[in-house]
Amino acid sequence: MTSVTDRAPYRDPARPIAERVADLLGRMTLAEKVGQMLQLDARGDLAEIVSVKTAGSILHASPARMLEAIEMAAATRLGIPLLTADDCIHGHSFWPGATIFPTQLAMACSWDPGLVERTARAAAVEVAATGIHWTFSPVLCIARDLRWGRVGETFGEDPFLIGELGAAMVRGYQGAGLADPTAVLACAKHFAGYSETQGGRDASEADLSPRKLRSWFLPPFERVAREGCRTFMLGYQAMDGVPITASRWLLDGVLKGEWGFTGTLVTDWDNVGRMVWEQKVCADHAEAAAVAVRAGNDLVMTTPEFFDGAQEAVARGLLTEAEIDGAVRRVLRLKMELGLFEDPRAPDAARQAAVIGCAEHAALNLEVARRSLVLLRNDGVLPLDGGLAAGDDGRAVALGPSRTIAVVGPNADAPQAVLGDWAGASGQVDWMPDGHPRETIETVLDGFRAVAPSGWTVTHARGADIEVLIPDPAGETYPDGQPRPPIFSPAPVDPELLAEAEAAARAADVVVAVVGDTIALTGEGRSTATLELQGGQVDLLDALVATGTPVVVVLVHSKPAVLPPSALAASALIEAFNPGMRGGRAIAELVLGLIEPSGRLPVSVPRHVGQQPVFYNQARGQHGDRYADLTQEPAFVFGEGLSYSRVEYADLEMREDTVAPDGVVRARVRLTNAGARPAWETVQVYVSDLVTSVTWAEKELKAFRQVLVPAGESVVVDLEVPASACSIVTADGRRVVEPGRFDLLVGPSSRDRDLMRVGFAVVD
Repeated sequence: MTSVTDRAPYRDPARPIAERVADLLGRMTLAEKVGQMLQLDARGDLAEIVSVKTAGSILHASPARMLEAIEMAAATRLGIPLLTADDCIHGHSFWPGATIFPTQLAMACSWDPGLVERTARAAAVEVAATGIHWTFSPVLCIARDLRWGRVGETFGEDPFLIGELGAAMVRGYQGAGLADPTAVLACAKHFAGYSETQGGRDASEADLSPRKLRSWFLPPFERVAREGCRTFMLGYQAMDGVPITASRWLLDGVLKGEWGFTGTLVTDWDNVGRMVWEQKVCADHAEAAAVAVRAGNDLVMTTPEFFDGAQEAVARGLLTEAEIDGAVRRVLRLKMELGLFEDPRAPDAARQAAVIGCAEHAALNLEVARRSLVLLRNDGVLPLDGGLAAGDDGRAVALGPSRTIAVVGPNADAPQAVLGDWAGASGQVDWMPDGHPRETIETVLDGFRAVAPSGWTVTHARGADIEVLIPDPAGETYPDGQPRPPIFSPAPVDPELLAEAEAAARAADVVVAVVGDTIALTGEGRSTATLELQGGQVDLLDALVATGTPVVVVLVHSKPAVLPPSALAASALIEAFNPGMRGGRAIAELVLGLIEPSGRLPVSVPRHVGQQPVFYNQARGQHGDRYADLTQEPAFVFGEGLSYSRVEYADLEMREDTVAPDGVVRARVRLTNAGARPAWETVQVYVSDLVTSVTWAEKELKAFRQVLVPAGESVVVDLEVPASACSIVTADGRRVVEPGRFDLLVGPSSRDRDLMRVGFAVVD
């Protein structure tokens, strides 16, 4: 039997979406409208969430509960489909066996938007097969205080690089458009300034002026808005006393007004409730609901009190039903653009079997992992024996005598360490307590055992522990019901483990020491007061280097660490921010010379936690260039990374010395590979505005190009920067290009001594 709603205009896909939305909105009660603004945690009571509150969206639906939720939504009075979402941050985090790629910070080391886009496309294909329509990614926060626990979720410290990689990720997620069944909604977060914390503490008030926000923190979001990103998520924090959830200036004025954004906004976890119980700027949930709706929010994440609060706000005259209609209209339009009324895109078991963890995605994952590794130090020990040949089975073929490699350290055989946060066992969901299947993950030890030449010996010793976890004395849950993670405590030095590692090192020809952090030091609510290696790791490195056996230090962690002298004195140093399921193999391949190192740092690395901030594009005007007791020079700078060959830069020249404000700055540079191996070089282009009407950064990244330079050969690289990119933000908040003299700086890193310089002028 056909129901009235089956024949209703909103059910007719041939009608214009605006007409369908208007028809459906006219049939809805106030309670149903408010329900559509709710995004609730599917780990709760599904009947209450979907059938009673008629929630418009759910997140954290386990594989077992997804179909149940979809069927419940179809059985409601109007049959409005659910919009399903989850934190599929670097792959489908919470689906056992899904492809987990390197984290965003690791991907950023590739400096390759095309590769990032392919990664997001593969992730979307897997995610869409499981019934999820929406991923809360990419993160466009700027990493400036490295104590912040979420640095690993970012693309680093530079707004231009973040914008380019973020736009690529949006293209990958959203595919050919929302009608594409393999497309998932991208979500730019956390809008905006969330990472500018106090003391590195997560979600603390961000001390940002509107000008500072416009100068550096907003450009990546504007970039992806213009790329077509369909959703934005708001930050937790307040700025100048106003929670982002309540900021009409930022949401309605800048995002929707100035940028013309017509997509959908979602709060972060319980942002509306936090205005009552934590930030205490609203007296009750009715007041908070009114503030949130009037500021321009559309979906309210995990604040179930919003259901009654918004209805009470209308009854009390704090909010009109017409204001609620505006938000509901945007939610319904999104569902219709996705075609969910015709096909709710339920989980597809056959599709899952074909695409999740498939060989094609595993191969891409290995490619991304290889490109994510950054060689920071090398005294010539790498590649081992000058490089090994690759056999047909992927294992190296020895060109010299057999060797013994001791793979030691607490992260040498730690599956969660290569995956990082948002990966099953990282604690956000309860149906994957052991994380992804162990056989899908290659640790560093796995990698060496898989690719080392036959006849070589690979030994292993843990050497040290990182942590001892203790229950939080404040209780098992936060006030909003979220579980409190255990408290990290550094593990003591274990003499037995240390002696075992020393013995393995003395018996080996080379040591690969894999150190870093753990999930207890990573992520939301897990900021750190220090950046030092924790537990027994420093003692381990000291002991290994003291043996005299060459030591290759591999850093497998979520964010930069302050390194002890022994690490900096090691024969080689490799940065491997959580490199994903294939990361261990990629690291082994790099050490054995089966691949070329090509990664470049997307973030600067301090020598001491007290140096922060150390980001490269700081404003001019400071007295001096050092502390009284320590240099201000970072240990490693933004853009830094070595190859196994030496690439020399020469003959930088401008094509024209002057350019109009709407023109293009054109230059060229010659690269020569003076080594015996090919080099994949990232040519970085910075601009320095020599005299500005307000204080500004000494230099800013404005372009980059990646080129293959064959061994012993030279290539000429053409470079372009739009003159419109040579802009500053004035004291009254306008972004302008001021005519005058500029320098173009070109080289392999942001360090001044690495950059060639040539002048040009912007003239009206």
